Amino acid sequence: MASDHTTKEKSPPVKAASWLPLIVVVLTQIQASFAVNALTVSMQGITTDLDTAATSVGTAITAGTFSMAAFILLGAKLGARFGTRKVFQIAVAIHAAAMAGVALSLSPAMLFIAQASSGAVIALIAPALTVFIATNYKDQQQAKAIGLLAAAIPAAGVLALLIAGWFATTIGWRYSFGLMVILGAINLLLSFKLKTVPAQPLLKIDWTGSVIAAVAVILLSFGFSGLSAWGTWFATSQAPFEILGLSPAPLLILLGAIAGQVFFMWIRKRQDAKLPRIFDLRVLASSSELAVTACMAIMLFVGTAANFLIPLYMQIVQGRSSIETSFSIIPYTLSIFLASTFVAFLYDKFPPRTIAQGGFVVVAGALVLLAFTIRNDWGQLFVVLGLILLGLGQGAIVALVFNTLLSAVPRELAGDVGAWRGLVHNLSGSVGIAVASAFAVGMLSSLIATGAAEHPEVSQELIYKVNVNEADFLTNAQVEGVIGDRVSSPGELAAAIEVNEEARLRALQISLLGLSGLALLAIVPAGRMPGRMKGDLPEQLEPDDPDAIPEPDLPADRAVTAVSATPDQAPTERVKR
Repeated sequence: MASDHTTKEKSPPVKAASWLPLIVVVLTQIQASFAVNALTVSMQGITTDLDTAATSVGTAITAGTFSMAAFILLGAKLGARFGTRKVFQIAVAIHAAAMAGVALSLSPAMLFIAQASSGAVIALIAPALTVFIATNYKDQQQAKAIGLLAAAIPAAGVLALLIAGWFATTIGWRYSFGLMVILGAINLLLSFKLKTVPAQPLLKIDWTGSVIAAVAVILLSFGFSGLSAWGTWFATSQAPFEILGLSPAPLLILLGAIAGQVFFMWIRKRQDAKLPRIFDLRVLASSSELAVTACMAIMLFVGTAANFLIPLYMQIVQGRSSIETSFSIIPYTLSIFLASTFVAFLYDKFPPRTIAQGGFVVVAGALVLLAFTIRNDWGQLFVVLGLILLGLGQGAIVALVFNTLLSAVPRELAGDVGAWRGLVHNLSGSVGIAVASAFAVGMLSSLIATGAAEHPEVSQELIYKVNVNEADFLTNAQVEGVIGDRVSSPGELAAAIEVNEEARLRALQISLLGLSGLALLAIVPAGRMPGRMKGDLPEQLEPDDPDAIPEPDLPADRAVTAVSATPDQAPTERVKR
């Protein structure tokens, strides 16, 4: 055939798209992320101004995170139904108003409501950011854009450490959130320059699926968050209720897992019946997409857990202040930013699975280095080097898996990918902190009990008076305040403080080693990631068609050549044999 001998002409170079949409995306991500980081940095000022406990600030942060995770799948569909740009603009305006509410808060209740509202509208913003990138950028430019979006989160952390920390110690913590109101107004004005993404007015929203998803996320979030305070198995005095002496935390986790299974059964049933659903399973159509999700979840679990343990080490073991801790971890945060930004340059040289496996090896090595080198001198070279390596590996993997997942599905599913990314990000992060905290505290209790038994200076009477099963990470001064009136001699007090010093450092080291082992296990799902990005698909799949994707797990002589769907129907596939 003549067509067999026709030489294909090279396509003319594609003109690079404007970076203005990316500027809006990055600034909006900073607006959303800065708020949470600023609350953490401003904790001391907030507790003083509002005359409340630090746990109230933690509750407000948790409320925002839970709201975002619970409603993010619904947020993606609302954007598609009413128009991504319009919904994005409304959400940005409401978020700015919520930040004004935080800045003007007169009570813990007002702070809680404002932060919860902020989290709910971020559920609308997060999927929209992914849609804007998928709509405006392709190939290498899209990979760089995704890297910069991922880098915006640590960048917001650095800005919060510098700006919110400075405001909190000089002119007042409220000005940080006032700054976010101004940034929200700028983002709203710039958004009118964005390309309009057509709305799908006929799209029907699966409200039942959204409720099931929200219930599952809330149950899992509260369950994992309560592991440390309420008890891993047996209820502590802080548990809101108990069942036959058991903690409610594992029960909530179990119920959340069941609700999650019900959610996927519901989605699968509606997909088989060609009915609208809150989440499109084509995002997880093959083992490759499942492997990408597993890598994303493991990295975010390990990263957030380490980000919790490291400040815990600095403030409790070293006795540093919050501001000193913030500045000390800037090398780690900056390395995440750099890796997220520049990992796209590796996509042409190495397949995704190779980059991911290498990244997890770097993360595991960094955690091992930290575990064996942390002492009482944060300035030592190997500790700083370990933090930088950890940030480089974490930043590269997070940007890589997001880009790989987005490039593997049709472009009309960008909102679902953004929602899934936000859901996995928030759940994995919350679970990582909760599990790391529960594990470290449990290890601390065991080590204190063992250390006390090995020190004859510590009497059995003191061990009986102090319930080591409810031990927590305490500074030397706090330990002295807790047991100072229960010891029989200064020698016994000194021995108890020494036991606590050894136990808390060893517990943190073992926790870091456990995280490094989990990072190494992630090499297995990383090996199941795709061997190439979508830009490397064979020519017969018509790369000009954004919906042309290979059907997963089919023989080599079959390929999906088109995917089509009416707004309120499941997709129908035309398979070429």
